[in-house]
Amino acid sequence: MVKLKYLRYEELCSLVKLLSTLSMFSHVDCNRVYCVKSVGAKTRAYARIYGTPLAWIAVGKRPEYLIEVISERFTHLPPLKKVEVIIHELLHIPYSFSGGLRSHGAYTSHGMVESVVRELSSRGLLDEALSISSRLG
Repeated sequence: MVKLKYLRYEELCSLVKLLSTLSMFSHVDCNRVYCVKSVGAKTRAYARIYGTPLAWIAVGKRPEYLIEVISERFTHLPPLKKVEVIIHELLHIPYSFSGGLRSHGAYTSHGMVESVVRELSSRGLLDEALSISSRLG
């Protein structure tokens, strides 16, 4: 039986920082977004995002987010798909950066992900994003 473990994933934070330069993610405070890679998770997801529970905020904790990539599913994706997966997770963060999460819907749709990829491309950042994601193992 494989034990679930989490590893800090600073390389992924580089991609998040690049994406946060886009207008779509100008509200994302990279100093309060953490990245981990899980090993041994039993899920069909490529990645997940977690917000800060309201009870923690009520006792003075600042809103923060954690992006988890599932190593067994994420590692083997082509670079563009990795970028798209992380864009999708970032789309769950509301403009208020309140610790809550947007649910799946129009705002987190594949069409929105494609729109962000187009913005990356038009700003000349797609190659850099693909370069970073190709190094994510």
